[in-house]
This record gives sequence, structure tokens and C-alpha cells, in this order.
Amino acid sequence: MASSSSTNSMSIAVVGVGLVGGEFIRQLLAFPLPNHFHIVAISSSKASIFAHDGLSFAKADWRTQLQSSSTTPDLPKLVRELAVLVRPGSDVMLVDNTSSDDVARLYPEMLRAGISVITPNKKAFSAELALYEQILEASLESESRFLNEATVGAGLPIISTLKDLVATGDNVTKIEGVFSGTMSYIFNEFSTGKPGGPSFSSVVSVAREKGYTEPHPADDLNGADVARKLTILSRVIPSLRAALPDGYKSVKTTSLVPTALESIKTGDEFISRLPEFDAQYDQMRTDAAREEKVLRYVGVIDVATGLVKASLEKYPVSHPFATSLGGSDNIIMFHTERYGARPLTIQGAGAGAAVTAMGVMSDLLKLVL
Repeated sequence: MASSSSTNSMSIAVVGVGLVGGEFIRQLLAFPLPNHFHIVAISSSKASIFAHDGLSFAKADWRTQLQSSSTTPDLPKLVRELAVLVRPGSDVMLVDNTSSDDVARLYPEMLRAGISVITPNKKAFSAELALYEQILEASLESESRFLNEATVGAGLPIISTLKDLVATGDNVTKIEGVFSGTMSYIFNEFSTGKPGGPSFSSVVSVAREKGYTEPHPADDLNGADVARKLTILSRVIPSLRAALPDGYKSVKTTSLVPTALESIKTGDEFISRLPEFDAQYDQMRTDAAREEKVLRYVGVIDVATGLVKASLEKYPVSHPFATSLGGSDNIIMFHTERYGARPLTIQGAGAGAAVTAMGVMSDLLKLVL
């Protein structure tokens, strides 16, 4: 695939039109796209529209066209159709706004075909090492690119910052942070460093009502999301690339889901039974407050020891993880040789459709401008 430039024809296929996907399309259509930019495909889980020369619609009309389409989505077919568009002076990119494992596992095929991939989907980059290596190999062979900034911290410049640190020769010694917007909100509300406060179950329930958690809160409380993000970052660091052979499953992860609730199938039942375990969460909060500390669910990558863990930890009430966070913010600290005793810190909204779509849009612009 030829290097992208402002004179190349750009064909863009968008897969996934949920909250993030729909917002991405809105941002894309609001951007003053040059004439050589063409949205050639939009696919949902139920329908698809495609035109080799570019779809034609008004900014608010794409949903109507998609909903009225009788074409069912067929991703392997879409990849074949996009591959036909790859030629000198014509770049093709697929934007995967899903969280689908099936889509993620097609990335090597897409890249080998010369189709660049942009995505907030964490699945491919946090799965087993073999898939990640296939993605790297396919990208090198075809010179197509993959960009996944929004897989960690939504629109925050976390992956790009780490890549810059590594590429310029800095020695990254440790990365630590609050990587989950959901866990951030829960513990910002639950643990303030003072005795007492709302029950853990009530905080989780409110977080669910606000849309901060997954429909089944156990999908947040089990720590897997943080483990996936740690896997993605670890693989940017050369010495840790092979450290997690089974991906996020290799991360030392502390689940906050009570053992008795691990088999609960629905979010509603989980919420109804969580109060049974409030006493144990209260005790952890009380113990932390006695030490003038707060509870925070954090991710840590210790480069020297190779330890990668997602766990509930205690931090002094004066620590930035206690004083700087609000709402569902993320905060990530890069400890490096150049930054010395004061780590490079990135903080801000780490969840939400608007900022996640912005991260995807930013990656797209890196390829085409």
C-alpha cells in the first residue's frame, strides 16, 4: 500500500454504528472532507451499504439508508470488495467501531490485502500473542497500518505517548494508573479517605443507572477490561512484547466479583444480590481510612520485573490518584529515565462516545493528512 498523502484517493469503510460508531460518522461528516475522500461502506450488525465510488447521502441521511438496506452484513465479502480498491494512489481503510472478536480476528487478512485498520476494539491487541504477531507481520508485509489509540483511555493520548517514549529511546520503568472509567467512578464515590460513606452496592447501582458500567456490572468488576488495556500497552514495550502469551488472561488480575456471584447470569440479579457483600467492602474502606488512604483499582506495568497486574490498591489521601480524579476520569503515570522523580501524567475523560470517537477520528487523520 502506498503511503497516505493529501493527493491520494481515500476509501473509508465503517463497521459498527452504535454509540461510538454513530458519533464517529457524525464527526467524520462534520469534517471538511476533500473530494478525494469517499465513505464507501457502512455496516451494522443487521445491514450494510456499499458503493465502490463512494456512498451519497446527506449528513443526517446515512441511518435511513442503512436501515432500509436489504443487504445483510458480510465482513469477509466486504474485505474482498475493499481489496479491489487498493491500488497505487488509492488508499483504503476500515474503521472497526465494534467490540467484536470475529471482526478483530480478520485484521491480519485486512492488512495483508493492503487495507489499513483503525479501531477502538481492544480484542485483537489484547488476545493471545500469536494473533498480535500476525497483525504485526501482515502490516509489515503490505505496508498497511493499524492504529488503535482509542483502545486505551478513549481519546487520551496514551498509546501514542508510550510509542513516542519508546521510539525516542527513553527507558520506561513503570506505568501505573486508573485505566477504567467505571472503576474510577465507583471508587471515587466509595472511598474518599474518610470513615463511612455510601455502600458499595449502592455506588455500583448508581454507576449502572448512569451508564458507566456494562449492563452486567460483573463485566467491569472482574478487572478484565483493565487487564486488556495493560496487555495493549505492554506490547508497545519491546522487552515485554512476549511477556503475556495468553494476552489479558496472562495478567495478574484481582476480581472484585464475590465468588458466590460469579455465576449470576443477569445484571439485574447481580445488582439485587450485591448488598449481601457490602460488609466486606465496607471493611476494606475502613481499613484504608485508618491509614489515611483511599482504595483505587489500578493497573501496573513494572518493566524491570515484568510484573503486569490489575488490582485494588491503597493510596495515601495526598496521592494524585486520590486528589486529582473526579467522575469517570482516567489517570496514567509514565515513570521513565528522562522524566525522573516526576512521572509524565495524562489525565482526563477515559470513557464516553464523544471522546472515544475523537480518538478514532484522530487516528484516521494521522493516516490521511
